[in-house]
Amino acid sequence: MQAKDYKQNSKQNVSLLRRFGAILYDSFLLLTALFVAAFLIVIPTDIKPEDSYFFLFQAYIFLIAYLFFAWFWTRDGQTLGMRTWKMKLVMENGSKVTWGPALLRFAIAMVSWLALGLGFLWSLWDKQHRTWHDIASKTKLIRT
Repeated sequence: MQAKDYKQNSKQNVSLLRRFGAILYDSFLLLTALFVAAFLIVIPTDIKPEDSYFFLFQAYIFLIAYLFFAWFWTRDGQTLGMRTWKMKLVMENGSKVTWGPALLRFAIAMVSWLALGLGFLWSLWDKQHRTWHDIASKTKLIRT
């Protein structure tokens, strides 16, 4: 890549602060969706953490979280938080994100959080400001 190309591409890179702004915004929306999803299961079934099938409820909540993000990512590349913070998710080649890379991105983002945010902090050292989940899923955030 020539210096001119990198300079042009670096203008599209998304900072960690901007990412966290979108994450905070989306967290409120996700918590609302998870509250409704949990309500639909907990009230009729009276499920409790000590129940032997509670892991199914946890898997259901995880699935709802994935569907929340993947639906936005595969639809137009932007969650509401991303739209507010003026960024968009695309594949490395600029094409639209599909469900497979969205699943990989979501899973590796969970690993990034479990590693105390190290996968996100990685963007501070990466020249293109990519996180672990950007690299693994071959996606990138661009400024809009």
